[in-house]
Amino acid sequence: MQELMLPTTEGRVEPFIPRDACPYPSQAAGPFPRVAYAAAHVVADPRAELAPFEQAAVDWDATLAFRRHLWGLGFKIAEAMDTSQRGMGLGWPDAAELIRRSVAEAKTIEGADLACGAGTDQLAPTPGVTLDQVRAAYLEQLGVVENAGGRAILMASRALVKAASGPEDYRRLYGELINQASDKVVLHWLGPMFDPQLEGYWGSHDLDAAQETLLALIRDHAGRIDGVKMSLLDKERELRFRAALPPGVKCFTGDDFNYAELIEGDGERHSDALLGIFDPIARPASAALSALSEGRTDDYRAILGPTVALSRKIFEAPTRFYKSGVVFLAWLDGHQDHFAMVGGQQAARSALHYAEVFRLASEAQVLADPERASQRMRTLMATFGIG
Repeated sequence: MQELMLPTTEGRVEPFIPRDACPYPSQAAGPFPRVAYAAAHVVADPRAELAPFEQAAVDWDATLAFRRHLWGLGFKIAEAMDTSQRGMGLGWPDAAELIRRSVAEAKTIEGADLACGAGTDQLAPTPGVTLDQVRAAYLEQLGVVENAGGRAILMASRALVKAASGPEDYRRLYGELINQASDKVVLHWLGPMFDPQLEGYWGSHDLDAAQETLLALIRDHAGRIDGVKMSLLDKERELRFRAALPPGVKCFTGDDFNYAELIEGDGERHSDALLGIFDPIARPASAALSALSEGRTDDYRAILGPTVALSRKIFEAPTRFYKSGVVFLAWLDGHQDHFAMVGGQQAARSALHYAEVFRLASEAQVLADPERASQRMRTLMATFGIG
């Protein structure tokens, strides 16, 4: 393996030799002991004639091929979520098309399963927005998901933050949506580190008070709720939250810093998963979950543990730009032939950030073909004048 030159945190450029290729299977070895959703990215079409910061063009063939890759590894897919750049490059019309295409694709593959994000991103979160407008926007998106044959994940709404006057508005509106849905729904508590416009969600800036509002909503509608995705990057809060959930309501961890131990559990309780990091680490994550299903806890830890440092780097502050690292690794690993993103978001991280992600991906043995990944890394570094 040839060395390549990468920047360091000390301001130097130093040689690096990648580790061996990912040793884990490219197909699932068996059923998982946890419900595991991978929130999947979209592949941009960089050849389209448009302004990438203002318009989106999706390579539908490559996008669906990546979903087949995830299904083959045993994952369910959380479709059209923030990992797909909802609200950061992918508008509602394209998200609706993504939902329709993915649900149709899933129907052609035995065992393929997915749930789809329904939110309000077609509605501008202006100060004058009303609860009736928020309700109508949610119902429009819920209708698209269900008409396609999908199940809904009720995404957090920027517009609802503007429209709601307090916790009761959240409970009332979500209650109506839950009862309107034709199937059980997944709720989503997305923290402001992922989206600053969601500060104060559930009607309070006090997280304890916000949590109580959400738990009260869940208790009111427990039979209609499959689970709740917690995306606060706060392990201790998630532990308390999942312990307080009614029987039958799952806690889907969205904690891309502490997922390994939260999924493993403490012998009494565990978190299921709905994670963006499963997108780039799908092969080792699938192998780790298979090991856990067979009671090989040490193997689970040995496989998944090294990916945590990689995930923490990808999701470092500003966390909302984690999608750039996800797509970067998809490019390095050959799932797409370019490093371009809708909204031009590949420019959201620095050369040093990408170099650190590459090093950590190599250490975690995530890369299927280190030689190809190294060549692509050299090409990227050359655009920064490095190497």
